[in-house]
Amino acid sequence: MPEYVAPLRDMQFVIKELGGLDIVGRLPGCEEVTPDLVDAVLEEAGRFATGVLSPLNQPGDRAGARLEDGVVITPAGFKDAYRQFREAGWPALNGDPQFGGQGLPHLLSGMVSEIWNGANMSFCLCPMLTTGAVNAILRHGSDGQKNIYLEKLISGEWTGTMNLTEPQAGSDLSAVRARAIPEGDHYRIHGTKIFITYGEHDFVENIVHLVLARTPDAPDGVKGISLFVVPKFLVNPDGSLGARNDVRCVSIEHKLGIHASPTCVMAYGDNEGAIGYLVGEENRGLEYMFTMMNFARLEVGIEGIAVAERAYQRARDYAQERVQGREAGVRGGERVTIIHHPDMRRMLMTMKAQVEAMRALGAAACIALDVAHRHAEREERARQQALFDLLTPVVKGWCTELSIQIASMGVQVHGGMGFVEETGAAQHLRDARITSIYEGTTGIQANDLIGRKVAAEKGMTAKAVIAQITAFDRELAGASDPALIVIRRALSEGVAALNEATDWLLQTYPYNIKAASAGAVPYLELWGTVAGGWQMARAALLAKQRIEAGSTDLHFYQGKLATARFYAEHVLPRAYACKQAIVHGSASVLALDAAQF
Repeated sequence: MPEYVAPLRDMQFVIKELGGLDIVGRLPGCEEVTPDLVDAVLEEAGRFATGVLSPLNQPGDRAGARLEDGVVITPAGFKDAYRQFREAGWPALNGDPQFGGQGLPHLLSGMVSEIWNGANMSFCLCPMLTTGAVNAILRHGSDGQKNIYLEKLISGEWTGTMNLTEPQAGSDLSAVRARAIPEGDHYRIHGTKIFITYGEHDFVENIVHLVLARTPDAPDGVKGISLFVVPKFLVNPDGSLGARNDVRCVSIEHKLGIHASPTCVMAYGDNEGAIGYLVGEENRGLEYMFTMMNFARLEVGIEGIAVAERAYQRARDYAQERVQGREAGVRGGERVTIIHHPDMRRMLMTMKAQVEAMRALGAAACIALDVAHRHAEREERARQQALFDLLTPVVKGWCTELSIQIASMGVQVHGGMGFVEETGAAQHLRDARITSIYEGTTGIQANDLIGRKVAAEKGMTAKAVIAQITAFDRELAGASDPALIVIRRALSEGVAALNEATDWLLQTYPYNIKAASAGAVPYLELWGTVAGGWQMARAALLAKQRIEAGSTDLHFYQGKLATARFYAEHVLPRAYACKQAIVHGSASVLALDAAQF
């Protein structure tokens, strides 16, 4: 069975040719991020993914993680893979150099994250959450907390988790009940948290939990939540590990997918109380946790891209090998591989085009994040932060929803064999399914988009992006190539639909939130579809220029141009349907009362 192979050529194209590296490479601290460095990092990551992580993916899915006497044991090979991962320095890729990190930009580390998740998503959930914990402590922790935890988290010697959800609360964090009782320089934490990814495992000695809980005098609702660092083992003043803290894994979930990743129920304070240390100020925990969560939302979007790419690769390889039927319109011909059948081409092109659009849009979000964190001018940092904030729910929601569709299409390409676990296609569908739920469901992302990211700022950033897409039409206007003419027309129609839907939303939201919310998910899909089409149009124009300049890589650029045209003809038309549902469909969404369902 073929292993995952990192799509290095498309990644290099997105980073180095679509305009990302020339922007990021000028930022403070990124001066040494050269094209050669990008190639070296991606190629080495690809080798590690293919040689170490990918071969563990299917066996890990079959074996799963297991809990024995309070200890979570990961599948065979995972612990050693993590040792190699850490020794190679991968956890420190974009960590702060002050604490031992390599300080590389998100544009590059995001592509590397796609490689890891494409090879083995279950494995990669652990370092992803650790990076989120690093970000939260770096932004909001005390100097003492930074000195104790950051170097060992960034190096991968310790790992981190995010503890939000409780059995009675679900996504409603205002219902969090975990208690934090002050005691000298620390607190005693009591409560239960569920769905804690890698809350317990055998990779490392210490796990650093970031936990939401309420102090005794905290106000009700989300305003009364505080954030605490709760290590599995307490840390002595010299940095060595001390006593075991009063926190333990009491069970692990039996899930549809990602079986090799332990999803834990964590009990805090069953005995004397788990010792925790306040991060920042009391009652600002949700604000601090969103530092971790927003990074995680971007990463989950990248997981969606990664699983979709893996599903596409498996479907493509199967279609190139599976012999069945004769080519349409050819009498008496030889039996052919199924990739010769038009409907197989349609499915594979749908998968390929959408993955490439998702990857380019994810890179655009990473560029915005890099500029927001590193640019010398405050106004530009603020502008790019607003852009990143707008794109985050789109990347998270649109890419993960598409990953499910693409993985399902991968099963369809395999036919009956896709429904058989041994082919591996079904695992990608099962693994992809969690991505649209992780870190807030698609509905939560969509409501965040229409409320906090569009209506709250009266559409300023959304309109700025729409204007930028519209302005790109001038670059396409002089094109005589048939593919570019088709792409221009489709993108123009798509951005017009996005603009009309945004105007309707801005007019409706202030006085009828229910009506606006009824179209929130279609609005998120509309944004992804059009913004992805914009990136594909940019790629197509660049590919055409490379072809005309006599590039020696004609195979790649011709394929990019054809794929972009397919996206314009088969995917961008969905924008009109989304707009119609948003602008005209809210009444029917709300037509029935609860008893009529």
